[in-house]
Amino acid sequence: MQAAAQEIPTGKWRVLREALAGTEQDFTEGSLTRGIALLAIPTMLEMAMESTFGLVDAFWVARLGADAMAAVGLTESLIVLVFSVAMGLSVAATATVARRIGEKDREGASVAAVQAIGCGVAISVVTGIAGALFAPQLLALMHAGPDVIRVGSGYTRVLLGGNIGIILIFLINGVFRGSGDAATAMRTLWLANLINMALDPCFIYGFAGFPKLGVMGAAVATTTGRSIGVIYQLAMLLRGRGRVAIARRHLRWDGPVLRRLLRLARTSSVQYFIGIASWVSLARINAMFGSAAVAGYTIAIRIIMFALMPSWGICTAAATLVGQNLGARRPERSERAVWLGGAYNMAFLTLVGIVFYSSARLLVSAFTSDPSVAPIAVACLKCVSLGYPFYAWGMIMEQAFNGAGDTATPTWINLFCYWMVQIPLAWCLAQTAGLGPRGVYLAICGAESLLAVVSVVLFRRGKWKEVKL
Repeated sequence: MQAAAQEIPTGKWRVLREALAGTEQDFTEGSLTRGIALLAIPTMLEMAMESTFGLVDAFWVARLGADAMAAVGLTESLIVLVFSVAMGLSVAATATVARRIGEKDREGASVAAVQAIGCGVAISVVTGIAGALFAPQLLALMHAGPDVIRVGSGYTRVLLGGNIGIILIFLINGVFRGSGDAATAMRTLWLANLINMALDPCFIYGFAGFPKLGVMGAAVATTTGRSIGVIYQLAMLLRGRGRVAIARRHLRWDGPVLRRLLRLARTSSVQYFIGIASWVSLARINAMFGSAAVAGYTIAIRIIMFALMPSWGICTAAATLVGQNLGARRPERSERAVWLGGAYNMAFLTLVGIVFYSSARLLVSAFTSDPSVAPIAVACLKCVSLGYPFYAWGMIMEQAFNGAGDTATPTWINLFCYWMVQIPLAWCLAQTAGLGPRGVYLAICGAESLLAVVSVVLFRRGKWKEVKL
């Protein structure tokens, strides 16, 4: 009995070590629970570190005042529109690479990775130039006041102008995750974020002999950290020993592969654009109630994303398992992975929702004590956390569809739940019903819960199993 009791924790530690070390595995065979753990653990740590980017920036920038915090929030609402295209391409690369790995075609996975990275570079150059040139005008478009534009234009110009680091770090990590190498993606974000954490106070407040740049310093630190992370990613791909290795023969234009990627990326880009545009619309509705409302909303969303980002670890694990097992012609195993991952995700987010709702005031106090900002952040955190058990299923179903290459289904779901339900509901509750910012937060909870229900119903129909890549 003692030996059996000791064997369980020993096995758990072995899985943890393998997950963090990134040992090569065949995810089309063996235990699904073990497969989810090996993929999810490093991705959860990766995503936790990704969300820490925002929390660290918020921690330091919040001390500069509501206008600085509002500039950060509005800029992020803008830059995620750029991400909709890059994330769409990342989804296409992840699904394609996962399918090729499941088919045991590593050469095809490498070719797909090169085509995706080339597109990412082209997108980031075009959007970076436009963002750097028109930063003040873009802030004004988001209803930013004159003080916010004056304080935040430099931040917006640096972050948008240097978005190549942000786009590529997401895109290449998508390639790693599609191949089943979640550990390398994790190490990339840890490296980038540690650099950001060290540089943030230095550039913002001029510590250690660095120039004092104010809120713009946060953008310089973030761009520097992510750019170094991209250099690390490229070094790993070119090293030639990973699951996806890029050699000189892969550095070429491949029309058929590129067309398949772009076809898949087109609908996934629209999918992300719909969701992101909805968040931008909500930010604009919220901004109508002043800088305090924007600052409170920004702080609360940062805290919320800190929980949702690690949850993406489970979701992306399920997406990888779906893609690789469809490539291995095992659709029933793909489906089992999604239901199992959904159960784990719901358990995790339900616990987080309880903690967030009961401790909202304490969590917000770590970022601000401003009497005009803190109550808004607390209200947002409480309202949104009510829907966490539903978000768990909505998130994993969307990633399951994408992992299978069925990007059209979640696109239509997003269009209905976000544009036809969430935005009108937020406006009605905030303006017509007179609930103010709280109406926006209630609309988020309601629409995301509806999305989860619709996604589960459509997933059960099983048409995603028939998609060819």
